This record gives sequence, structure tokens and C-alpha cells, in this order.
Amino acid sequence: MTKALNPDPRPLDHLSLRGKPDDVALIDKQGAWDFAGLETAVGALAQWLNEQGLAPGDRVASWLNKTRLACLMPLASARAGLVHVPINPLLKRAQVGHILADSGAGLLIAGKSRLGSLDEGDAPENCVIAEETDPVLDGDGLPPSQSDPGSLAAILYTSGSTGRPKGVMLSHANMWLGAISVAQYLDVRSSDRALCLLPFSFDYGQNQLFSTWYAGASVVPFDYLMARDVTKAVGRHDVTILAGVPPLWVQLTEIDWPDETAGKLRILTNSGGKMPVPLVEKLRENFPGAALHSMYGLTEAFRSTTLPPNLIDTMPESIGKAIPFAEIMVVAPDGSQTAPDEPGELVHAGPLVALGYWQDPERTAQRFKPAPDFSDYGGMAVWSGDTVTRDADGFLRFVGRDDAMIKSAGNRISPSEIEDAAIGSGETAEACAFGVADERLGQGIRLVVRGNGDASDDALKRYLKTELPNFMQPQEIIWQENLPRNPNGKLDRTEIERKWGA
Repeated sequence: MTKALNPDPRPLDHLSLRGKPDDVALIDKQGAWDFAGLETAVGALAQWLNEQGLAPGDRVASWLNKTRLACLMPLASARAGLVHVPINPLLKRAQVGHILADSGAGLLIAGKSRLGSLDEGDAPENCVIAEETDPVLDGDGLPPSQSDPGSLAAILYTSGSTGRPKGVMLSHANMWLGAISVAQYLDVRSSDRALCLLPFSFDYGQNQLFSTWYAGASVVPFDYLMARDVTKAVGRHDVTILAGVPPLWVQLTEIDWPDETAGKLRILTNSGGKMPVPLVEKLRENFPGAALHSMYGLTEAFRSTTLPPNLIDTMPESIGKAIPFAEIMVVAPDGSQTAPDEPGELVHAGPLVALGYWQDPERTAQRFKPAPDFSDYGGMAVWSGDTVTRDADGFLRFVGRDDAMIKSAGNRISPSEIEDAAIGSGETAEACAFGVADERLGQGIRLVVRGNGDASDDALKRYLKTELPNFMQPQEIIWQENLPRNPNGKLDRTEIERKWGA
């Protein structure tokens, strides 16, 4: 556990003041933006947001690719006293409609094509709709805010094992201290350039902005189609930091990297799923000069552990130790601290713990509970539901996830969302989705449904493609005339997965 560094959080929008005015803060197709330009743009956008008829604490949603506007929205919303709700650009109207309704968004900013995909009623009645070309990014703006660091600044939506996506509430302090923590343990320097490949709706992708700017370094927001696009971007922009999830690393190790380009990379970071040992070995072979950081985290507490790069070769299966500002405990069923190598639940305490789930006290109470008696931080903790072990030297190893979440290509996917869509197609009345081992994705998706599967198979697949994003599409649909049930008459999910999960 590390409490040192700078425990004094500040309002999130102060991140635009971290670099030297003339140093480059952002690089994209439009050119370079220095920190002085970034600060001006944050103030101007905050002023524009302030003119949209919103009250302090109102939610403003953005559904954008990795544009300059998308990079600015977290800071400008915070400066305007609003709560930012970033929406994954891969989501489709059903998921977006749920997020807008659940958050009570007072403003939605998106591109024309995305806005055109929404049906009447998808956005709340009083939600202002703005095209991404409407906001103003220059001219007079609001000065740095004096917001309470403990106040709500963002809601990030993440799928749960049951039900629709839930909104994790993050304070200014959560994100500010997360930026300090990552910048410190990655040793981010002002000379670094981080290629931002991950969606800003993910805490992992969003933090890459924050930690890079906290260090006074440069971000390169980048939407890619092919793995080779990443290689070219690294060479073109002299990128030194690359963050990814296991499926992306698999793609990047399957293509040729010129030695000069590979040699530019100084830091590689992985989260969103375990890296198999062969993948670690391939990354070390392809990028021998880069420090490879393997990390574990959950949106409810941002990130929990990291394995020092000098240990990745000797203990690649470990998830490391607590990051700065995190206290990580392994708790036995009776609430006591486990002995070395004894399995227990990973519990995270400290100032990175989120504020709970938006307007969902029941699920908040299930995940956010008082820290164990032996905690140094105390207060509210996140009980992850994940089983880990800690060895005699304090290094953690992930054992398994207790809930039914599917983790595919770095995405946390709720099985019930897929099941609800399958049933909504009218092709089947019952469905059960679960994850199966997949070398490239971490987990693939298998869907078992009740029906005869004749003409309905193609119809169901077509329907799912229109209703669900690509990363939620089943790799295989299994049709059965009858499905196992438990004594209560409900589908026996355990038996279904046992029979068809191999």
C-alpha cells in the first residue's frame, strides 16, 4: 500500500495546466496542440457547455470517436460543473438509449450519423441534442474551477453480470489520484508520447489521457482499423507508450515490426484481461527495449495492482502488488486476512474507490461495503467478487471470477444483455449466454437457445447484428428443443454451461 506521493487531489479540469505552456499536449490529423492551447480549449468548451441551459450537476453525454472534442469533454464538463457520461462509440441505439435514460442526460453530443441512428424516445424528453461540430473550442472561456475534489465528476457505464449496464460514479479525486498513481508507477515523462487506442468510455482508456497530461506529456488519439495502422502511427508520431488489452496485443505480435519502430516504444501496458504466458514471451521478444506492465483493475476502484516490469519474465502469471493510493487485501469468507497462498476475495480500499453506482443503492450495497477490520485505510471498500491468492512475498495471483461476466477483447459483457436481445428477436423464447475460452479474445461468446434452429438461425443472427455491437456477437449459437431447469422452473445456467461450454 502506498499513501505518499501527492495525496492532495484537485479539480479534474486542472490537468490542462500540468504541462509547460509551449510543450505539446495533443497530436492528431489537425496538427499539434500545446498545453496553452489545451487550456484555452477546455475553458472555451466549458463556456459553451455553460450556455446550453444546464444546471450544476446535470449529466452531459458524449458519443464520439477519439476526436479532439472527445479528449476535451472530461475536463470541460468538470470545469462547467457538469457530470460527464462518455458512451462507447461501438454501442448501438438500444444500449445508448438505456444509458441516456438511466443517467438522465441533459445534453448529448454526437456525430450526425450516430444521432440519425436513434429512434424517437431514445433520448430523455428534455435532453438537448448537439452535433459534434456545434461546440466552440476557442475564444473566451471559463477559468479553472474550484470544485470540491470529492464531488461527482463522471459516470462510466459498465456491464454487470445481471441486468443492463450500471453507471459507476467517479469523483474528481478518484480520477486525479488515479492519474498521479499511473504516471508514477509507469514513470511517464514529459518527453513521452502515448498512442491512445482504447475507447475513452473505458476507465483504462480515459486514464491514459489523464496520466499522460499529469506528467506533462503528449497524447495521440487514434482510431485504427488494422493492426498495421498502429505500427505506422507509432513510427509516424514517435510514440513511446502503448496501452492495450490481450486481443490487441495478439494482433500486434502477428505482424512485422521494423526494428527502428519497435525500438521507439518505451512502455507497454496491459489490462482488461490476463495475458497468456506465450503472449508475454512474444511481446518481450518483439519489444525487448520496452517495459511491459501487467495490471489488474475494475471500474469500481479504477485499478488495483501492477507487476513491476523486471518481474514479468520470472513471474508472468502474477498480477503484482497494489498501485499507489490502493490498499489491496485478500479476505477469507469469515472476514479475516488469508494466510499466504490461501484463496480469498480481493478487496480494494483507499481513495481510488468510486462513489457507488448511479441511482442504484441495492447494487451499490452489494459491491461497496465497509473495509475489513484489519484495513489500514478503513472506510468504504470494493469487494471485487474475484478470487486471488497472495504469496509469502505479497505478490497476488488471479484465481477466478465469481460472477457470470463474460470478458471478451477487454470488454466486460453482461450475458443478460445478449439473452434479452435474442428473446427480443421473436425467434426464441429462452436463451443462455456464457463465455468460453478463446486464445485471441480471452473469452468468446456462446449462446444456447430453445427452438428448432431451422430458418430461425439466420434470422436470429441478423437480428443480433442490428441490435448488438460487434464485440457482443456470439461466436456460436446452439439450438435445443429443451433446456435444463432447476427445481424452481428456471433455466439451470450451471448445467447449460456444463453441457455446452466445453
